[in-house]
Amino acid sequence: MHHPVIERELELKLVLSPERSVPVPARLLYLTEDPYAVHITFHTGSSAPVHWTFARELLVEGVFRPCGHGDVRIWPTKIDNRSVLCMALSSPDGDALLEAPSPSVSAWLERTLRVVPPGTEAERLGLDDALAELLTPTPADELWLRDPWPSDESADGDL
Repeated sequence: MHHPVIERELELKLVLSPERSVPVPARLLYLTEDPYAVHITFHTGSSAPVHWTFARELLVEGVFRPCGHGDVRIWPTKIDNRSVLCMALSSPDGDALLEAPSPSVSAWLERTLRVVPPGTEAERLGLDDALAELLTPTPADELWLRDPWPSDESADGDL
């Protein structure tokens, strides 16, 4: 079965202070076999890239209005007349505020929504097929389903 992957490379800004930010190359990744999630990989200059995974629905909503709580918060804003998507990420390793270009993120999100429209994610997981396969009796099951102990009841009803 073919599982499309929708990727987008883009440059985000890691906000260090109100006056200072640094560019961070990032990759947005959507896997149709994991239809509810979006994956973002940041290349922060450290030895290993940083991976974040959260609900696609959160990103879709965040393009239009502030949403999320806890580890991932997303909200749209304008900076110097540019549409920007802000992402506040919190982890035990620290917190980060990132700015992404809204048009790029929106265009990528639209592609994911065309491939897997909202509400059809469950079909992508193939749970129904997998359950049907699990629940289909096999010849070996017949042996298990038969009563292994012949009845001990005597004809006169004594035990």
